Amino acid sequence: MNKLSDAVLDLIYPTRCVFCHRFIAPPGRPRICPACQKKLPRTEDGRRRKGDYFSECVSALYYEGDVREAIHRYKFGGVQAYAPVFGELVASLIYEQIQSEYDILSWVPLDRGRRRSRGYDQAELIARNAAKRLRRELTPVLIKRRGVRPQSRTGAPEQRRANIAGAYRAADPAAVAGKRILLIDDIVTTGATLSECARTLLLAGAEDVRCATLASTR
Repeated sequence: MNKLSDAVLDLIYPTRCVFCHRFIAPPGRPRICPACQKKLPRTEDGRRRKGDYFSECVSALYYEGDVREAIHRYKFGGVQAYAPVFGELVASLIYEQIQSEYDILSWVPLDRGRRRSRGYDQAELIARNAAKRLRRELTPVLIKRRGVRPQSRTGAPEQRRANIAGAYRAADPAAVAGKRILLIDDIVTTGATLSECARTLLLAGAEDVRCATLASTR
């Protein structure tokens, strides 16, 4: 089954499991079937890692198999209905691994052109649903001022850092000064994008930047 037909099925039959596509009974919002609840590649302790500028990043799942396919359908197939499920996974991760050790909850934004062509910002939708579950306000702290080549097509870590350098600016430096920021994104691979976002916020006066993602490469 190709990605287009997968996306159409997700729109027509919103009671399919987000990850394996099996039907779920009783009908309801998109969610995770019992089989996937047991076999999802969940990280241990959030696969905690440090970056060049962010103090830590935690991730809910490993970016492989059904998780990878589900995220691709969500990002590139227009299946926005997955956002509540992904947001719930990220909210649980934050509650367990970070708790309330942050002042501002935000996300890693798309540039204007890519958001327009995609129709939505996938990280923002995940973050909005996570914020709702956590009962926290979501605040935009970054603007992506220029489009860059997709990081997944860039290659080595040093090339990814060069590709993303200078792509962001703080939306309101006064609002982040002295604050602990928690950024949400969909995937972390080398951490180059999160590091550039954190660097931008620290230069704007933020005290600390932490990150939480739905998935991480091993």
